[in-house]
Amino acid sequence: MNLSTVVAIDGPAASGKSTVGQALAERLGYLFFDTGAMYRAVTLVVLERGIDPANEAPVRAVAESLTIDVKSSNVSDGRLYTVLVDNTDVTWAIRAPAVDANVSQVSAYPGVRAAMTVQQRRLSAKGRVVMVGRDIGTVVIPNAGTKIYLDATVEERARRRWKETQARSGGMRQSYAEVLAAMRQRDHIDSTREVAPLRPAADAIVIDTTMMDLPTVIDVVYGYVVGAREVQEP
Repeated sequence: MNLSTVVAIDGPAASGKSTVGQALAERLGYLFFDTGAMYRAVTLVVLERGIDPANEAPVRAVAESLTIDVKSSNVSDGRLYTVLVDNTDVTWAIRAPAVDANVSQVSAYPGVRAAMTVQQRRLSAKGRVVMVGRDIGTVVIPNAGTKIYLDATVEERARRRWKETQARSGGMRQSYAEVLAAMRQRDHIDSTREVAPLRPAADAIVIDTTMMDLPTVIDVVYGYVVGAREVQEP
């Protein structure tokens, strides 16, 4: 694995990981991969099959059985990438409120995380990848060449997610208060789970994006990545 060209970006929901990661990957000419899409896809299938997300064994079995692909896309509907589950496009379906409400529980199961980690490591094996998630720098690729942790206040992150759902064509309408409450709950679950809790890696570069616009965040992250890569090259 060419770890010097692997960029790990972690952070809580709506901290800008996916948008920044996609822009960074395009600028670097790297593959972009949002690992959160995998956990959302598992959650979606669990709910569609009528499985109780609190029932760990069948949830784990679903995670171990699915083929999940995340690919670049030329579809002009606001998506950053296309998510396929067994060749079915679920890109927007995995953003449903029901998935939001259950993905943290599903992703907390050790068996689910183990199944997804295997796929994530395989994808990163050739290097030249920007991988975003919640435990990339701490668990999935702890020796990544550059580790970034993006953060923002929960109020700002909820505002971003609420605006996203309001702007989306055919999007599910939720109030800001509902989005904020759900995000606070998810933050609590993600940061207190026993397996791979959400936290910055000890050597991660922590960037608070609350008062930063998107182009600035991208420029700052790009500067760190290029600087780290130049140090590692002979």
